[in-house]
Amino acid sequence: MRIAILDDYQKLALQSADWSAVKAHGEITVFHDTITDKNALRDRLMPFDILCVMRERTPISGDLIRSLPNLKLIVTSGKRNAAIDVATAHECGITVCGTESPSTATPELAFALMLGLARNIVGENASMRSGGWQIGLGQDLAGSTLGIIGLGRLGAQIAKIAQAFDMHITAWSTNLTPERCQEVGVEYKPSKEALLRDADFVTIHQRLSDRTRGLIGIEEFRQMKKTAFLINTSRGPIVDDAALIDAVNQGEIAGAGIDVYDQEPLPAAHPLRKCDKLLLTPHLGYVTRHTWDVFYGQTIEAVLAWINGDPIRVLPS
Repeated sequence: MRIAILDDYQKLALQSADWSAVKAHGEITVFHDTITDKNALRDRLMPFDILCVMRERTPISGDLIRSLPNLKLIVTSGKRNAAIDVATAHECGITVCGTESPSTATPELAFALMLGLARNIVGENASMRSGGWQIGLGQDLAGSTLGIIGLGRLGAQIAKIAQAFDMHITAWSTNLTPERCQEVGVEYKPSKEALLRDADFVTIHQRLSDRTRGLIGIEEFRQMKKTAFLINTSRGPIVDDAALIDAVNQGEIAGAGIDVYDQEPLPAAHPLRKCDKLLLTPHLGYVTRHTWDVFYGQTIEAVLAWINGDPIRVLPS
């Protein structure tokens, strides 16, 4: 039996859990890069019986699944993975399993980006390292208005942290209700425009869908305060990259903290990398030691359970 671990960018998969029980059943191959060419990806994965994937890195399309005659099991980190065609996998008799997903890491990173922007941490650090001293004036979180787009599991965590910072918190999404806002203890905004108009910080916590793709674009940036900051730790295509670059370059907003991108890893020559007033991180939202322990530890559990004929955490079509 041959097992592949995909997209192990940091070479930590084998260190994050004890794979010895899996190795007793077959050979493990770890890939540290991401292949975007469909034919090259097919050729790479052709020999494998089991794929262990990190959610929403390498897409596992229906065409790819049909082209892998040896494939019998896919295990993804997380409870869902929009990059896997689960329905086609099931049609081909391939089991798809997931893991649990801790909910603390992404909200913590969102606040790290927020604080980094508010106090210009990167710029001040660069000044210190070059022999300088203070170069700017920071902004307090306390008393500022935080607008949360999406008040689900992660959005509610964000609200809880913001309360500790003594921020005024508002929320909006298409299906959000005043009752949900009251439950979480935040102010309900009846429209996206109302939230953007009043917020000093805007943070996005929604899944990518046809409804949310391009949710923040040219018009939305014009509705924001010139002193406001945008945080996106959800999915890249929710924010229009070109509109974001124009907005910060033209002073329509003060800056943005971005952790997610249309294409990942982000190409070296991508214009976002050259844009001032952007604090960029390489999709670190769920990249923590505790999360990796859960993801890879439960990946091993899922592989062994399938080998023993009793699959666990099977994803629905």
